[in-house]
Amino acid sequence: MTSVVERLHGPDPVFSVEFFPPRDEADEQRLWLAIRQLEGLEPAFMSVTYGAGGSSRDRTIRTTGRVVQETSLLPMAHLTAVDHSVAELRNVIGWYAAVGVRNILAVRGDPPGDPNGEWIRHPQGLTYAEELVALVKQLGDFCVGVAAFPYGHPRSTDLDSDTENLVRKFRAGAGFAIAQLFFEAEDFLRLRDRLAKRGCDAPLLPGILPLTTVRTLRKTVELSGAPVPPSLARRLDPLVDDPKAFRAEGIDIVTELAQRLIDEGVPGVHFYTFNMSKATTEVVERLGLHRPAHDRSAG
Repeated sequence: MTSVVERLHGPDPVFSVEFFPPRDEADEQRLWLAIRQLEGLEPAFMSVTYGAGGSSRDRTIRTTGRVVQETSLLPMAHLTAVDHSVAELRNVIGWYAAVGVRNILAVRGDPPGDPNGEWIRHPQGLTYAEELVALVKQLGDFCVGVAAFPYGHPRSTDLDSDTENLVRKFRAGAGFAIAQLFFEAEDFLRLRDRLAKRGCDAPLLPGILPLTTVRTLRKTVELSGAPVPPSLARRLDPLVDDPKAFRAEGIDIVTELAQRLIDEGVPGVHFYTFNMSKATTEVVERLGLHRPAHDRSAG
């Protein structure tokens, strides 16, 4: 199977998409409609987020396996250390390998129920994402991605220590990173510069959520840990009571953001889809990132 890193080393920028595991049958139908619609644009890879324990985890594993069997997409599996013993992690990694998945995003994960709650290590588990990266690499020929944080991880004390943590994940075997949500290109580019100063030139992808509603704007604030900058507030605040105008301006904003990053040389853009395809499709088409597979290198 092609690796994500191979897809990121082509001559042109690419895009990738991320979905959430379905909660019920209706969710599953919505998810697969979005997958089929975005498959036609030929993203470099796709992923499904992973909830620790229970049905969310199981649905992620099942959905990822189905992507391998039923689509032309390159799947990247998510894996977290939350509530898992090392033996359980080995089992999940082995299952991914058995169905042909060779790309894994390894993240420590948030405490279940409260993302900002106290992190409690499983008694037979792991504490850090770098340990999870090392475990995956020990168990087979996997391409491993990790999370990066433009504003620093919520539990980090400062940006320098947060950057050192990211570098350690690369040293443990990670081949690329996906930056969590941010608002302005400079926020991402400063992160890239911090890595470069430490001699790290591994591919770093920006993660972008299309701003289609006030809810998605609030979600960006929540997931990034940063407030809406004044430059964006001036454009969006007057439109909060006009959903159509808000959506149009939000799509303009994320398209401008992605284009600026492409101009700055990012290898690709990672879109958080919220299991909907229309907004991501619009941005991808406006950026000209949808290309036939034969125009891309490395598969």
